[in-house]
Amino acid sequence: MPVRARGRAPVHDRGGSIIALCALTTAAALAWLYLLALHGGYWRTGQRLPARRGAAGPLPAVTAVIPARNEAQMIPDCLPSLLAQDYPGAFAVVLVDDDSTDGTAAVAAGLGAAAGRDLLVASARPTPPGWAGKVWAMAEGVAAVGDTAEYILFTDADIAYAPGTLTGLVCAATSNQLALVSQMALLRAATRAEKLLIPAFVYFFAQLYPFRRVNRPRTRTAAAAGGCMLVRADALAAAGGLGQIRSARIDDVALGTLLKRAGGRCWLGLTTDVTSRRSYDRLADIWDMVARSAYTQLRYSLTATAACVLVLAWLYLLPPAAAVTGLALLAVGASTATAAWLAAAGLAGWLVMTVTYTPMLRLYRLSPLRAPSLPLVAALYAAMTADSARRHLAGRGGAWKGRLLSRDSM
Repeated sequence: MPVRARGRAPVHDRGGSIIALCALTTAAALAWLYLLALHGGYWRTGQRLPARRGAAGPLPAVTAVIPARNEAQMIPDCLPSLLAQDYPGAFAVVLVDDDSTDGTAAVAAGLGAAAGRDLLVASARPTPPGWAGKVWAMAEGVAAVGDTAEYILFTDADIAYAPGTLTGLVCAATSNQLALVSQMALLRAATRAEKLLIPAFVYFFAQLYPFRRVNRPRTRTAAAAGGCMLVRADALAAAGGLGQIRSARIDDVALGTLLKRAGGRCWLGLTTDVTSRRSYDRLADIWDMVARSAYTQLRYSLTATAACVLVLAWLYLLPPAAAVTGLALLAVGASTATAAWLAAAGLAGWLVMTVTYTPMLRLYRLSPLRAPSLPLVAALYAAMTADSARRHLAGRGGAWKGRLLSRDSM
């Protein structure tokens, strides 16, 4: 019979639990080694705009399409940077006012007049059943463009562009025969909440959609970053147009998938020349941003949501927890060999995830000393994901600027 100490679990039960914990932690450490070496180099930040190939020539006509809903305060800080692009070709901007109530259209028209740039402010018609609001606004912008542009730059009202950015995008697209060129905007990371959570947001996105794999024509991985997507107009038309993704709430990933599956070459990378000016001053602001769309990204599946939360816990939380547990056991001299293995496996997994997070922190000009806190950040994102499911089940999912984006409206 097992020896049972008063108030304690049987010795063999505790030993079995520690061995199981060792096995799970070892598996997590091996998973991190796979992610480090074989998962498309997702953690590297070197995917930058491809160089122009071949001889220089005339650049094609481009029209930027900006869906905007209640962005009167944001566009004065961003729209002028796009209007001021010194593009050596035909360039126009269409801002689609998506049922704003704050005078967005009037503010945009005033900025266009001040810049002396060809700016069309169009009012989106009511969103038809089955269409996501943003995708419909994008489609309204495409309709306003007509056949006048060879390339369409889909961008957001909170995105600012450094001088020369548009020329670089178009040169990369034309010389490399790309149907889509998308750059992940450098998000704002100024407040405490932003510094803690925003770099990890980009890190997790790259982990889901490794940029190198997106950029290889023969892989199935497809994605884009919605703040900056330069699309060849004829490639979009050949793929069936935006109507093919009309119900998409994650419109950028859907657009990248549409174009790649249609045979178009796509490219996605990082930049510091395209920046988001959107501020998330409080943890609650970032929480709402993630909770609004996480359950949608998981296809409204409770099973997928539970699996996502469990994987995050196993991959990010278990290694540091196991490391602390193993070191504590060593400190009291219990199960020395098993405790040493547990501590080593936990520390190894924690170290690898720290290494992979460091380049993203450097991109955001934040101290690498923040990297070991990635498990805490992952725990917060897991909670946001669970809360996203709760909100949708309560009928409050996808609320954005006064518009409720429910599953039933898809």
